Amino acid sequence: MNKFRNRLANLLGIVLAISTLLFCAKYASAQCTEITSGLRHPLGLALSNQRNLVVSESGSRVLPGTAVLPGRISIVDTGGTRRTLLDGLPSALNDVGDASGPAGILIRGRTLYVAIGVGDVTINGGGPGLNKPNPNGPSSPIFSSLLEIHFSSNVEKTTTGFTLTFANQQALANGETLTLSNSDGDNITVRMVVNFPDFIVLTPPFIAASNPFQLAAIEDHLYVTDGGRNLVWDVDLETGSFSTLVSFPKITNPTPVGAPLIDAVPTGIAVSNDQLLVTLFSGFPFPPGVSSVEQVDPVTGNHSALITGRRTAIDVLPITTSGDTDYLVLQHNSGPVLLPPWSGPGVLLRFDNPGDAPTTIASCLTRPTSMLWDQKTGTFYVNELAGRIVSIAQ
Repeated sequence: MNKFRNRLANLLGIVLAISTLLFCAKYASAQCTEITSGLRHPLGLALSNQRNLVVSESGSRVLPGTAVLPGRISIVDTGGTRRTLLDGLPSALNDVGDASGPAGILIRGRTLYVAIGVGDVTINGGGPGLNKPNPNGPSSPIFSSLLEIHFSSNVEKTTTGFTLTFANQQALANGETLTLSNSDGDNITVRMVVNFPDFIVLTPPFIAASNPFQLAAIEDHLYVTDGGRNLVWDVDLETGSFSTLVSFPKITNPTPVGAPLIDAVPTGIAVSNDQLLVTLFSGFPFPPGVSSVEQVDPVTGNHSALITGRRTAIDVLPITTSGDTDYLVLQHNSGPVLLPPWSGPGVLLRFDNPGDAPTTIASCLTRPTSMLWDQKTGTFYVNELAGRIVSIAQ
């Protein structure tokens, strides 16, 4: 009997090892297929109940020295056809010279929530961490805010687009709810849910600007990562009030480049088993091994490391089947070069258990920013900063 059990155990071990090898080989060879291109620095990605991709575009320049194109929300079908939902959202160069505007999005039914990033609230003050208030004031009154857009199913199917004017932005900042119309006779409504403080003063002359990035929801609360303030906001949708759920401490810099302590820079956020998962991207010089995924209690704000040893983790996606949760982590860059411009690929990793070594699902990405999983088709969709959405089939 013992011999039979030992043989059975050995056989099961061999089967498990073969299955693991096949699983790893399957995901290691996954390819990126372009769905669409020409987007304006896409940051947020969501799947509508009509199975369209909804993408937020933070704005971009056509050529160096030219004006920054405005931010935009687009609807992209899985065949790659793009249509504009809302154009004219604010966008401006931030303190490090990147276009900043619409960022994370979250869709619930017919309502879309959009985080608007820091824009040009601050300017570079001479180096990393030395940004200072824009002496001319920001170019839009709704930077560092959270918007709510409501649109019908017919608008999603047929819209030729709506445009937000600067006067509309001012009205939103004044607390007005807007009804926008287009030439097709369709309407959408837009309102500001929260206008976060543009910045706070730390030890003078240092400041920290609010830079909302990604969103997650539990019941009537939205949780918003803020990479500029190194925290997560808790937004009560019923009252419009907001508070700090958790602030992340600085991280020890293991390299001789830059300051001895670097910012945590929370980016991606998701809900898993009534807890929040937050990726900490880390700040300059973005060293390997210090980026992580934190698990945060949405009631108390208590947090602990779930997955460690990453580099520039920018999004996280838990997938639960039959009570077992795997964790997908999107890394913006995984190359050997310490500082930007990065030459290595972005990667999508899968952790069967948080403490185990990951499986590489795909390493064909270029500066990815966010992801989603279409459970019905088993397809992953990933934004790339240069303007593409790609699919990765399981």
